[in-house]
Amino acid sequence: MLRVTKLTDYATVVMTVLAHRSDAVLSASELAERAGLEATTVSKVLKPLAQAGLVEGFRGANGGYRLARSAEDIGLLEIVIAMEGPLGMTECSVHAGNCGIEQSCGVRANWRRINDVVIDALRGVTLAQMLVPPPPPEPTAKRIDLRLANA
Repeated sequence: MLRVTKLTDYATVVMTVLAHRSDAVLSASELAERAGLEATTVSKVLKPLAQAGLVEGFRGANGGYRLARSAEDIGLLEIVIAMEGPLGMTECSVHAGNCGIEQSCGVRANWRRINDVVIDALRGVTLAQMLVPPPPPEPTAKRIDLRLANA
């Protein structure tokens, strides 16, 4: 199963809290409370988010954090890369030369294509879109009304 780490998931939660209050500077403890996370976890995710230029930190008595750009301008891919580094479905999707069968591998190009599709999907979702609840799922099967006859 492909999945992001817990810290990346938590970073997304913290970023959505900041996006809800884009006009405010929130302390790490306020963010933790609003996100339902431990303060140490929030502090741990804020550091790479700040290093990536996704959040701004302010020192002092009224210090805290806010989004560095609008939620519409931050793609989910940026959050994933800030927390996990370059996205790669396989090692050879990111870096060449790390596999002993790379020259004769028949699936490498396809893994790179799949990797590009995942990257494009993450790039296509903004932080602002993460604030909106998803639409209800489309019905996948037609419902058949079944009535039993009285015998």
